Amino acid sequence: MKLSRRLIPDVTTLQAFECAARHGSFTQAANELNLTQSAVSRQIKDLEEQLGVLLFERVRQRVVLSEDGRRFLPEVRKLLHQTEETMLRAMSAARSDHSLTIATLPTFGSRWLTPRIPAFLEMFPGTIINVASRSAPFDFDEESFDLAIHYGQPVWARANCSYLCSEVILPAANPELMRKWQLEDPKDLETAPLLHLATRPKLWAQWFDLNGGAVETAYRGHRFDQFSMVIEAAVAGLGFALLPRYLIEQELASGRLAVVFDRPMQTDNSYYLVVPEGKLENSLSQAFRGWIATQVA
Repeated sequence: MKLSRRLIPDVTTLQAFECAARHGSFTQAANELNLTQSAVSRQIKDLEEQLGVLLFERVRQRVVLSEDGRRFLPEVRKLLHQTEETMLRAMSAARSDHSLTIATLPTFGSRWLTPRIPAFLEMFPGTIINVASRSAPFDFDEESFDLAIHYGQPVWARANCSYLCSEVILPAANPELMRKWQLEDPKDLETAPLLHLATRPKLWAQWFDLNGGAVETAYRGHRFDQFSMVIEAAVAGLGFALLPRYLIEQELASGRLAVVFDRPMQTDNSYYLVVPEGKLENSLSQAFRGWIATQVA
């Protein structure tokens, strides 16, 4: 796609706008950017002329964002952040013969993948690994990753999905909470405090269906939007949680969590390795895919 240069502002101009918006002052923005106040004012004026809108209004010796300015600011901050990330990734890769950029689910990345990366680096010394969290499919054309780890169905636009592993969950809790409730049967959990993953609200209902039948309280309890939060809530004794065993290996080993009933349930979706179509032949990516397959076997 051909870009229109007329519509692409200078990054320094966007920096001046963001800085002035943060301080509510052209003078303070100029001090931070090591420019003159008139230079910042001129950059803002040029940006307003390019956009055809007024970005700031003067109120009592200060400048405040206009309505258009407030709408524009989040997009500018996002663009500046992406620009900085792009530069940092390029600088990191330039200092290594090999680099690999991986997008992964947040909790999977922090609790399962990251502790195993040293083993991969021992096999491929000198490799630079860049890991970023992504919770949903994205456009590989807009975000430059070599591969992604995806939970769901093997569907991703302009990319190849290969099966990595299924997911099996089971009830776990703080041992003290278990002693307090003295559960003898899965149905005893009907009145116990339950913890839920907000993005998968039906897990407890499905587990009860497999272990004694439906209960009215299957949807009640605290909700969290990441497995990592559910795990910490379980450790803190807030309730009983359905968790993948591979995400709580450390907690089970240390005794901070224990399995309530050894009645695992396989979830509907699975984990997949996703590779953009243009990077299927990348040798380092192929090596990583082969290595991670041995880790889940």
